Amino acid sequence: GLGTRSQVKDLIKKGRVAVNGQTEKKSERKVDLSQDQVQADGQLISYTPWEYYLLNKPQGTVSATEDNRYPTVVDLIKDKKRKDLFPVGRLDVDTEGLLLITNDGNLTHCLLSPKKHVDKVYFARLTGTLPQDSVKRFQDGLVLDDGQKTRPAQLKVLNPGSSETEALLTIHEGKFHQVKRMFQALGCQVVYLKRISMGPLKLDDSLKPGQYRPLTAKELRELKDLETGRDEAK
Repeated sequence: GLGTRSQVKDLIKKGRVAVNGQTEKKSERKVDLSQDQVQADGQLISYTPWEYYLLNKPQGTVSATEDNRYPTVVDLIKDKKRKDLFPVGRLDVDTEGLLLITNDGNLTHCLLSPKKHVDKVYFARLTGTLPQDSVKRFQDGLVLDDGQKTRPAQLKVLNPGSSETEALLTIHEGKFHQVKRMFQALGCQVVYLKRISMGPLKLDDSLKPGQYRPLTAKELRELKDLETGRDEAK
């Protein structure tokens, strides 16, 4: 975070960088991040190769790294150490809930790949009446408005017979506006949508919309197990 590579080299040449209290003017000097302390102009410099944050995404934010109209989910991570963070997947601007913010590209690919069959569970509130065979139609895969057919999904209606239906939907892919379009295919309109889990990650009930926290060691270990395929062997 001090500047470009050439700018940092210039700082070093000018004697403004110290390693373990000793001025270091050679930019090729190797340091051990677990033992050595690096300072620039007397300030301790820390290095974090990877960051992982669990965010409860609020409505009115976009799942992007920059946007000219709305605040982004990355903007919400105030104490981030790295500048290359990004959201894992996308939630619509009016959708709330669990979103992983990281800079780990390999893990991101694993979580988003349809081949991995990572469960993504959503709570939805709907207007309109779901057909009697909705559960089966979701299980068989629905044809969306553009002709694409979704992979099998699991629907659980939480309040049968209510004037405003509440349901849990589990999908394993992430087409554009997929959840909303799946319910639209059955004549219903989503009026509220919240993602409550993604793979082993569960939305932390203590996090209000807009709040976040670093992943726990257990959560990170479970994600890494998923990435390496160890979960598939269990």
